[in-house]
Amino acid sequence: MQPHSELMPQAAELRRNKTEATKAIVWSIAGSDSGGGAGIQADLLTMRAFGVHGCSLITAITAQSSVEVARVELVSEQMLAAQWQTLLADLPPVAIKIGLVASRAQQQQLATLLATLPTTIPVIIDPVLIASCGDTLTLDSGSDALPELYRFASLLTPNLPELAALTGLAVTTPEQIITATECLLTKGVRAVLVKGGHASGCKRLALDYLASTRQQYWLASPRIDTEHNHGTGCSLASAIASGLALGYPLDDAVVLAKAYLNRGLSAAYATGQGAGTLSHLPLPVAAEHFPLWLNTAQVQALYQGATLADLQPSSAAFSPLAQAEMGLYPVVDSVAWLKRLLPLGINTIQLRIKTAHQQLLSAEIAAAIALGKQYQAQVFINDHWQLAIQLGAYGVHLGQEDLATADLAALQQAGIRLGVSSHGFAELLRAKALQPSYIALGHIFPTKTKQMPSQPQGVARLAQYVPLAAPYPTVAIGGINAERLAAVAATGVKSIAVVTAITEAADPEQATQLLMACLAQAKSGMQAQQVMPASALTVSKAPGDVKGEVDACV
Repeated sequence: MQPHSELMPQAAELRRNKTEATKAIVWSIAGSDSGGGAGIQADLLTMRAFGVHGCSLITAITAQSSVEVARVELVSEQMLAAQWQTLLADLPPVAIKIGLVASRAQQQQLATLLATLPTTIPVIIDPVLIASCGDTLTLDSGSDALPELYRFASLLTPNLPELAALTGLAVTTPEQIITATECLLTKGVRAVLVKGGHASGCKRLALDYLASTRQQYWLASPRIDTEHNHGTGCSLASAIASGLALGYPLDDAVVLAKAYLNRGLSAAYATGQGAGTLSHLPLPVAAEHFPLWLNTAQVQALYQGATLADLQPSSAAFSPLAQAEMGLYPVVDSVAWLKRLLPLGINTIQLRIKTAHQQLLSAEIAAAIALGKQYQAQVFINDHWQLAIQLGAYGVHLGQEDLATADLAALQQAGIRLGVSSHGFAELLRAKALQPSYIALGHIFPTKTKQMPSQPQGVARLAQYVPLAAPYPTVAIGGINAERLAAVAATGVKSIAVVTAITEAADPEQATQLLMACLAQAKSGMQAQQVMPASALTVSKAPGDVKGEVDACV
């Protein structure tokens, strides 16, 4: 048998030689559910909905229905290896989802096989220990130590009973869930998504907890009143793996997977006499299916009887913009630029000074504030929120990395408007939870102004973000010029931010006037032709289609 390292290049060469369009390949390593609601069957349906090509490596054959798991029979070690080798030679994975691994011997075998693959391939492991109908699916009892297999997981997705079984800890409160999750992280698991469907502390919401060494937060979704939830764990893990295969970062893949699951559960159906299954519907989904971003303090309040309305009172919202139609939104690095651009009719502008002596910085911000008042313009100060409060700025713009250190309550109480940057679904949800004055969406195209940790979003993905950000005004930013402006405006975004399209132009004033005219023409054309709104543009596109459009745009 050929080594895996020799098979991978051969398979890659075969794929390069194909002239027809191909889809990202995702492997599902799991058991077969004869009832069709979970396991391999649910995985392949989910992957198809996401627009990837699913391949199956079956670990066990189960005799199960909607009411019982009658029998579980492992495939042989030789058969599992043969499935692996055969697929690897022709259909190597972009991402892998692992579900039922029915014995310690299988866990070790898969760990050995995974060790031969490139570490860049994400692996999502759903630790199936107990079927949702209550029957155990493991043939061998576990040990206190985590299986070696788990060290290959990019993400582990236990539900609460599985989290308790893996750690030996109670998981009935938010604090206990966090402690148990930290236990897994200290044992080498890279990231954990704790599924909250079994939680009893919050009756009306499903609260999922995502944690890694880099971040921790909760996602809240209304509980959907249905008993037909067989296969939800399998589908969620497969959806995350599919999202990663399409190039979404982990946070966004999780958010998309939750939205997919919420939509599927809202259309769940009966199969037999017991629990039925969710519907595997096309993507993407409408805004109401997306979860809400919450911090731990908010989840603790929910466990104590608070409602979502209590967590986000209108009194905590940032002041709205005086001019919601911001139009062209220049981002500049000096007051000199404000003096050149504000007389042209710009009503919103951002002063972004990254390095300056404190005294000079204070003078620049004070001058910018004065110019804003003179021209009745909305002047936002980037980052320097302390000086903005001290000097009485109209607004402050913050990046996601600044949200943890800025005194948001002080800004809100001072009546200062807040704009927040976002670079994907998860960050958009986080920004929206702050009830800001506007949300910036980007970067849409490659940009020279700063080193970005994320990939360009493209106009198709922007069209998905705009309705999701409602009711807050939106700003598109990143690499936008006169040639790209009309396509960006067609998404329904409220404002378009530009940097080098003005600052590096031969005649900045003329360039600004041209961009303003192009934007006005684009919006006028949309109204005259009654162009389909962005919310409708997102209904029929699968993430695979969106990724293709993003690649074409950038």
